[in-house]
Amino acid sequence: MILARHNKFSIQLVVFIWSLLFSICSTAQEHPNLILTAQGVKDIRAQLGTIPIFDKTLKAVQEEIDAEITSGLKMPIPKDYSGGYSHDQHKRNMILMQKAGVLYQILDDEKYALYVKELLMQYEAMYKTLPIHPKTRSYARGKLFWQCLNDANWLVYVSQAYDCVYNFLSVEERNTLETNLFRPFADFISIGNPLFYQRVHNHSTWGNAAVGMIGLVMNDEVLIQRALYGIPDLEMDKTAKDDDGGYINKEGKAGFLANIEEPFSPDGYYNEGPYYQRYAMYPFLIFAEGLQNVRPDLKIFEYKNGVLLKSINALLNLSDADGEFFPLNDGQKGMSYFNSALVSAVNISYYYGNKDQGLLSIAQKQNEVLLDDSGLAVALGIKNGEVKPFVKKSINLSDGPDGTQGGVGILRNEDLELVFKYAAQGSSHGHYDKLSFSYYEKGDEIIQDYGLARFVNIEQKGGGNYLKENKTWAKQTIAHNTITQNETSHFNAEFDIGSKFHSDLHYFSSENKTIKVVSAIDIHAYPGTEMLRTMALIKDEDFEKPFLLDIMKVNANKANQYDFPYYFMGQLLKTNFEYTTPETLVSIGAKNGYQHLYLEGSAIPSSENSKLSWLNKGKFYTLTTVTSDKDELLFTRIGANDPEFNLRREAALLVRRKNVQNTLFVSTIESHGSYSPVAESAKNSNSTIAALKIVLATEDYTAILITVVNGNTKLFITANKNASKEAKHAVKINNKNYAWVGAYFYN
Repeated sequence: MILARHNKFSIQLVVFIWSLLFSICSTAQEHPNLILTAQGVKDIRAQLGTIPIFDKTLKAVQEEIDAEITSGLKMPIPKDYSGGYSHDQHKRNMILMQKAGVLYQILDDEKYALYVKELLMQYEAMYKTLPIHPKTRSYARGKLFWQCLNDANWLVYVSQAYDCVYNFLSVEERNTLETNLFRPFADFISIGNPLFYQRVHNHSTWGNAAVGMIGLVMNDEVLIQRALYGIPDLEMDKTAKDDDGGYINKEGKAGFLANIEEPFSPDGYYNEGPYYQRYAMYPFLIFAEGLQNVRPDLKIFEYKNGVLLKSINALLNLSDADGEFFPLNDGQKGMSYFNSALVSAVNISYYYGNKDQGLLSIAQKQNEVLLDDSGLAVALGIKNGEVKPFVKKSINLSDGPDGTQGGVGILRNEDLELVFKYAAQGSSHGHYDKLSFSYYEKGDEIIQDYGLARFVNIEQKGGGNYLKENKTWAKQTIAHNTITQNETSHFNAEFDIGSKFHSDLHYFSSENKTIKVVSAIDIHAYPGTEMLRTMALIKDEDFEKPFLLDIMKVNANKANQYDFPYYFMGQLLKTNFEYTTPETLVSIGAKNGYQHLYLEGSAIPSSENSKLSWLNKGKFYTLTTVTSDKDELLFTRIGANDPEFNLRREAALLVRRKNVQNTLFVSTIESHGSYSPVAESAKNSNSTIAALKIVLATEDYTAILITVVNGNTKLFITANKNASKEAKHAVKINNKNYAWVGAYFYN
């Protein structure tokens, strides 16, 4: 079968033909065959005791499950939100069953199969009469959990457990489970909850995988086709919204294949951002692995030019030096490739991809593998000394199903990483932050993106769910390091509008070993306003470390107020401007995120350059920005109008420019020196830049002159119009001619 989009008639025809074939000539399937395979079990048993990382993982899992068997089964009545006892216990049960099933296959010890069987039979007895979950917050309530999403999680894991104990159970026991538990469960999260299931979203991906995986184990073609293509002939409510405020229906597209086609760009970037890509990768890859094992004719890992495997490389590149994912859109800081979903992703990508030896170095750091065929392959690769470093380089990842809806550019130069976002909205998890950036050194934040406002699975904070401040603060433009015009967020923070538009790449250049540049344009965030931002990460012999040059060019059809914040992380050391501090803290505005910012200080710039220096984690940083006496400098701190202390109290320097039509914001950020609290010694704690000046500002070109404290000068020119690599440019600045080929000039 060739994977492709099917119309309703062809979907129904495929289902009918498959059902007819299987009813006529059904043959008994070999089990396990979903994630573990019968041959894989043989190979694993033959290698046990000789594959250190696999043996270590197996021992840890065995100790965990043995302890659980001793403590007895726990089956609470569902009643809690995320983080509550019943929620966490049913979540734990699903993982325990999956692990116990694997142990049964590898160790051939029936006590693990009995444990799975007893749990499954208790769930069968409970589920027959289980009502809808009592918590009413979700748009699609589950039965075991407060939302169908978690019910789908449960079935994804339990499908694997059922596959592992399938032959241990009698025919009568299997019939009981399939009739009273598995098919009703699959029907409930799909046909019973179309607003959850029938769309393009990470929620639906889990639902599709759950229905498809149990379908594969039960050899139920109706469920498999429903998983791949969605529910045929279904009318949807086009106005319904999910828990995050996103619209349910997306042009009638649904099913696992649509969830591969739409959110992933050809480069493997997932439009909701790396945090949710990490979450979605488990159902994407684990169901794909099941399809590859049971239905290899589908060639699922070749679908859309192999984008599922490409996405792992993209996701790993969306992490900092410590492996933590950049918090683009809704993203919890600290989430990293040490998460179990990424263990699965790395193993599966290695096994079904091209055996990229760089992935083995990630697996080594994770220090565990899957207890299946893919985990065995990784363990053998490590054992045989095939490990190579996974090298993260500067990379530009396109967004959108065709790669034409903006993207994310990551510049890396020595230990510094710039993350520049010019992507599409990012579904309901998107933020209103066109042309925003964050900045890192060795995994430490220099200039931060706030991420999400949520304490995931901490019941005391809103049931572990999204807090209202996620909408009133975290998604708003002023929460990000980009332009806010007239104290109003991009697209007026309206999802319907934001979803229609994206920024566009102007140019990306990373070939030069010393200079990396990304530039993008946005014309939709504010009607009548065009923003062109160019950011360069430059290694120069006059600087201790690479420095960041930031140029934001704004053209508008009328005069506006522009606010440009830098959310710096660390302790303020020094400024070159005098500022006043208020006796009483008040917010700097009433809405659009401004209500959450305290005003802690203000100043009128006293020179053409305003400087701010700070210390963070033993390293010094200096922001130098071009200003005039018509600008305002505001020290702000997050936390106003936050009586429950849901927001972190972090600082920013905000450059405000009033009653201006066209303007340029130009800044540099230097990383320099170090401080040792042990030796109580500060080295190179001062800025290297003596002056920063705009020396050319036309529609076609912007030129910035940087004067170093030793008297040397550096000139950076960027082409604002024709930025192709072949374009020839010539300009005159201060009676001197400059000519070059390409998008930029630096000397």
